[in-house]
Amino acid sequence: MKKTIYALFAFLIVGMSVSQAQIEVGSATLPETVNFEGQELVYNGAGVRKKAWFKLYSGGLYLTKKSSDAKDIMEADASMAIKLHITSRLISSKKMINAVDEGFDNSTNGNTASIATEIEKFKGFFSDEINDGDIFDIVYIKGTGVMVYKNGTKKGSISGLEFKKALFGIWLSDKPADKKLKSGMLGS
Repeated sequence: MKKTIYALFAFLIVGMSVSQAQIEVGSATLPETVNFEGQELVYNGAGVRKKAWFKLYSGGLYLTKKSSDAKDIMEADASMAIKLHITSRLISSKKMINAVDEGFDNSTNGNTASIATEIEKFKGFFSDEINDGDIFDIVYIKGTGVMVYKNGTKKGSISGLEFKKALFGIWLSDKPADKKLKSGMLGS
């Protein structure tokens, strides 16, 4: 009888810790921590990207330590990641690439010439068909650069801190992709 009670107790503890290790954001579930290239990052905040009435994706920001300062996060030469969980069939490769173009333009106030080659390479990571349920991890590892993963498979990497600043600015700049999503990513 004691063994059964201990087993049940252990099961409940494990079940509770698993349920607490994930965060519901819109119709997506995001983990509290992620690990890329041996770098553990913690959940900073998340939100839902909406356009009109449609929820397009849930996005989470992961940092080495929590912060609510968008400018510091964008400028930092520190490992970080953004997880995009696609939650709509309205997202296509073409629409994602157009959104990336607009995002870089907004993030840099139209000054994309110095990172144009990197932007083109980045857009190529979204050239395959995109489906509801796909997960993109956009990861910056200090000393290595930006890496993009689709459903856990590495699509490629791009070096350069200036590119990273502009990239994270898509979500965190003064002209973000979605103001409520930015606020959520910053933990508000």
